[in-house]
Amino acid sequence: MTTSDLSAANGLHNYWYIAARERDVRKKPQAVRLFGRHYAVFHQGGGRYAALLDCCPHRNVPLSIGKVENGCLQCAYHGWSFDGTGRLAAIPALCGCDTPDVRVPAVHCTAQDGYVWICAGTPASAAPLPFACLNEAGYTTFRMKTRFAAPVDWCLENFLDCPHAVYVHHSWFRAPTGKPVRALLRRNADGAQIEYADEPREKSLVWKLLQNSQTEMSHTDRFIAPATSRVDYRFSDGKHYIVTSSCTPLDGETTEVYTVVSYRFGRLNPLIRLVFEPLSRFIISQDVAIMKQQRDNIARFGGRARFCNSPADLLMPEIAAWRKTLAEGGTPAAAGIVREQELHL
Repeated sequence: MTTSDLSAANGLHNYWYIAARERDVRKKPQAVRLFGRHYAVFHQGGGRYAALLDCCPHRNVPLSIGKVENGCLQCAYHGWSFDGTGRLAAIPALCGCDTPDVRVPAVHCTAQDGYVWICAGTPASAAPLPFACLNEAGYTTFRMKTRFAAPVDWCLENFLDCPHAVYVHHSWFRAPTGKPVRALLRRNADGAQIEYADEPREKSLVWKLLQNSQTEMSHTDRFIAPATSRVDYRFSDGKHYIVTSSCTPLDGETTEVYTVVSYRFGRLNPLIRLVFEPLSRFIISQDVAIMKQQRDNIARFGGRARFCNSPADLLMPEIAAWRKTLAEGGTPAAAGIVREQELHL
């Protein structure tokens, strides 16, 4: 099954994906994509949101260019209005509605953590997965939105892959030391994770600026099915960095990534952000660039990815297996330790 096939499979439609920032939807309707389909997301008022197929059935104009009137989405062409369920509520030229059976397809929609989320299938959970440490006392948070020319699987692997950071982010986040690092791969009830021990921090601008290399560090990279990555760095002096990325598949080959970075650094939190936020944006731009080159080169050689894996590629097999299983409606493998691998970073 190809990545595009996975994206189109119904099983993955039953999860919540971020459509837009809540503040943007409150300003005006937003045109969004999910699994290659186009939706118009709008604020009905009172903290209620709705998502309709972005096409007015009257003359096929995008509903997302319209406006909200009395909690309904009004088409910009003839003013036909639709409520949050997609039901035709009014035809202004008739001072009412004489075609009550007209309806625009609607999908599930909710708001959480400052985002509007949609689910195109039957929600597997009542609410989306919350972002860890967001708005928690002692933590400072900033957010990023990044578009990758890559499927969700590839994005998740990139965010949770240590070896690539040595080269793509050379001296910024990591640098080659050749030191052995113990990596424990564990399968969870909701995905998989890697726990690292004795990880080198020298020759890195990030660690030089943000954390004393003499402290003990606990590092965990976690995949939460179907489309979330979480990276935790905890230190013996109480500091904590957590990076959570939620991936929205715009189509089979393009992913919108919403990242929430929260950290606890004590009284210096606001000052640290002046360095940490632009540095984080720069590092993620390096990932965008290398993955675009990956995509362009695959296209240059016929458009079909042929990956050659090694034992160092710890999480990709787990990510692919989980997403394939969910897409097909199967049961994921049981939780437990999978294996331990020595890496040289």
